[in-house]
Amino acid sequence: MRKVEVRIFTKDDMQKLGDLYHAVTSKNNTVFWWVGEEENWLNVFVAIESGQIIGKGQVGIITEIPPGSSQEHAHYIFINLKTLPQREDDYPLYDLLYECLLNRAYELKKTLPGSNRTMIAIGNQSTEEYNNNYFVSKDFVYWKSSYTMRRDLSEKIEESVLTASYRCLRGAMDSEESVDEYLKVDMEIWPEAPIGLKRLMDNRKNSSWTAFVVRENTTLVGSVMAWVDNDGDGIIEDLFVREPWRKQGIAKHLLSQALTYLKDHGCAFAELQVETANRSALSLYHAVGFKEVSEEVRYHREL
Repeated sequence: MRKVEVRIFTKDDMQKLGDLYHAVTSKNNTVFWWVGEEENWLNVFVAIESGQIIGKGQVGIITEIPPGSSQEHAHYIFINLKTLPQREDDYPLYDLLYECLLNRAYELKKTLPGSNRTMIAIGNQSTEEYNNNYFVSKDFVYWKSSYTMRRDLSEKIEESVLTASYRCLRGAMDSEESVDEYLKVDMEIWPEAPIGLKRLMDNRKNSSWTAFVVRENTTLVGSVMAWVDNDGDGIIEDLFVREPWRKQGIAKHLLSQALTYLKDHGCAFAELQVETANRSALSLYHAVGFKEVSEEVRYHREL
């Protein structure tokens, strides 16, 4: 391997990073993180050889468990490491980036509450065999899988009507009180992986972001988020219904509202992710027209 420089990403790297992105995504179905805003660039490393970016690594806190939560739940720091397709089996190159990512992950770990352990994880398409095998060699073990599901919005969206005791509102979470309420309920639904304030605020920066909330009187019983991604596709995330209100058609109604919203905003397709083991959710998504298009596998180990 010729001399390779690994350093933190800078603004001057943007065009070359675009070249790497297109090389990676045009030939392979792959999970490639974009660098985000400048405040995040301390978490992004590039490998440069002969003036070309041949690899990129990125690290970030995905799940932060609040103090006082069950000890069975862990903070999660994820990493993403990608190289040019012709270097996908170049493990010495991986090592150069991985060392930087691991050191940065330990720095990020120090910012998390010490009440719960911290895990480091990666998520790749199941077809990214070289990448997955590299992390297995670093003592990562299989954790879980999720499907990306897609729905053609040119197909009819069946209207799903709520019973009279419920009302569905759009554009909620416009006050500190409503955000706090949402985060509290989200923590109830996903105690092992709450969305947290930062990720919620990051989601809200996406184009045409909105949320639909179902209430019974003043009680929040279910919600879903929707927005338009950089490719013009609709994204649906964080669909939930609280347990006492399930099996009453609320989730199906929220999905129909989100799908109609995205179609009205010019999207040809809508996408979402669901864990492969979540049979009830898969049944619901199939019922409203979603189909699996890819599978992401996740590996983790304690940090």
